[in-house]
Amino acid sequence: METVPEQKNILGLQLPTDPRWVDLASISLEDILTDHAWCEQKAATSCISLIQRYSEKEKLVQDLSPIVTEEWGHFRLVLAELSKRKLTLGRQRKDQYVNKLMEFQKKGGSDEERFLDKLLIFALIEARSCERFKRLSEGLEDDYLRQFYRRFMESEAGHYHLFIELAETYVEKETVRLRWKEWLEFEGGVMLDLEVRGDRIH
Repeated sequence: METVPEQKNILGLQLPTDPRWVDLASISLEDILTDHAWCEQKAATSCISLIQRYSEKEKLVQDLSPIVTEEWGHFRLVLAELSKRKLTLGRQRKDQYVNKLMEFQKKGGSDEERFLDKLLIFALIEARSCERFKRLSEGLEDDYLRQFYRRFMESEAGHYHLFIELAETYVEKETVRLRWKEWLEFEGGVMLDLEVRGDRIH
């Protein structure tokens, strides 16, 4: 796969997570695990939606089908971790980060432009999730949870690459590169504006 150039780090993200976030997350484990569980559930259902919407795209269907299973498996892993710690799954809450990103999706334009934005927003969410999981794998005091999030970090990195690869399969690579750069710049602004909260993955 030809990777997107001009990345400031391996994920291309313009702004690292505020270091305070891990400290806040460490004292809000029930909230962070709940939010994580719902993020995995939404990732699975979002892949199903893409498959349903673009069923004529064979590679997309073939590549995303196992991701649905993997993301749902992650949901179950987080549920098991909650149960093991005698914590409960709270209610799903609005994801301000994702809602802000969705404002940047093209509403008009061609079908190709809208399709590309769908793939790139998923790539971006996976990249930020990977970066957050890396922070947890390095910053939590609980050794078991550090390893727990290390495994999630490795998985999300693969998902990020997959969405970029799918974009480059169906859309001209230079178009992907330019739009991805725009997405990264927009996401950096979103991260600057969002309150640092320890009860959310994003």
